[in-house]
Amino acid sequence: MTHDEILQLGENLATRSLADLWSLSGRVAVVTGGARGIGLAIVRRLTEVGARVVMSDISQEALDAGMAQLSDAQRALVVTQPANVAKTEPLVALADRAKAISGKIDIWVNNAGIFPATGPVTATLDEAYERVIDVNLRGTFVACREAANRMERGGVIVNIASTAGLKGYQTIAAYTAAKHGVVGLTKAMAIELGGAGIRVVAVAPGGTETPGVVENREKMAGQGRAPASGSDMPLGRRCLPDDIARGVLFAASDMAAMVTGSVICVDGGTMA
Repeated sequence: MTHDEILQLGENLATRSLADLWSLSGRVAVVTGGARGIGLAIVRRLTEVGARVVMSDISQEALDAGMAQLSDAQRALVVTQPANVAKTEPLVALADRAKAISGKIDIWVNNAGIFPATGPVTATLDEAYERVIDVNLRGTFVACREAANRMERGGVIVNIASTAGLKGYQTIAAYTAAKHGVVGLTKAMAIELGGAGIRVVAVAPGGTETPGVVENREKMAGQGRAPASGSDMPLGRRCLPDDIARGVLFAASDMAAMVTGSVICVDGGTMA
């Protein structure tokens, strides 16, 4: 495209209504780790504005449980595809399934991840480190590659990073390293894919009240330990899954048409 044609695209956006800029009607999106928590909240928001969504998670059982929590209108826009993001082949199959819906992929959200407290660096086993890297970083890289290879001109990849991708934390060195990697990958891919009109954006949640966090809190309470409450966050509460989902919706929509290579913190002010 010429410089004048690119400028014309921006001018066209400026004439569209806000409702139209938010709309994802006719677009196909993939959400990994979509069966519960942040992923399920993202699926809800994307379908609310008209996207057709391929919801993926580790097992069909998990996906069925997630589908049961959606409304009839939402389920009508969702298909499911199990995928272990630590393996290449399932991600290839997921990308192929998504493209088969309409011949293209418009949006890909890399949400799947694990958050194990692997303990002090001096006590972290190779196997624990490698599992976190395989799921949280290698899986994101492979998914980004497969998504980009199936996008027509234009498209959006949204990577769920973390505030742990922007600063250090104790006892989660592997997770912190992986999420720093996701931030770096986002920036590198934004530069590389920009010429094809593909945007790559990271959304970095702060402490979020997901089912996994609730389960961990109950476990800690049973051990006599006090989990983080979120009261030390500037906004005074932990994030909710839908807080993160709204950030993803912004990043995926044409409201963010000039946002790429950026990290959007949805963290209640933690990084301040």
